[in-house]
Amino acid sequence: MPVTYLIKFDVVPEQRDRFLALLNGVLDAMRSESMFHQAMLHQDPDSANRFMLCETWESHENVLAVQLSRPYREEWHQALPELLSQPRDVSIWEPLRADIQRA
Repeated sequence: MPVTYLIKFDVVPEQRDRFLALLNGVLDAMRSESMFHQAMLHQDPDSANRFMLCETWESHENVLAVQLSRPYREEWHQALPELLSQPRDVSIWEPLRADIQRA
């Protein structure tokens, strides 16, 4: 069953560029994973250093057993304590419906 993660990040202002560079590398790499559905990164309009990532995968079990240990995530995970002013806020959701406008 697909699973969606909502992950909120409060980034140290001086680490914003590094945060985005590392996260963009992870997002670019995970796009080619067979269990990946989609991801969307949002920025808080009131804070340039607050972000929310919404990502959907085919299986929570696969994310835990396989995806989180992919080599392309290693530098990202190691850098998080320096990048964030507080721990990530992660919540897990089960999708019920998706509506996407096609051009």
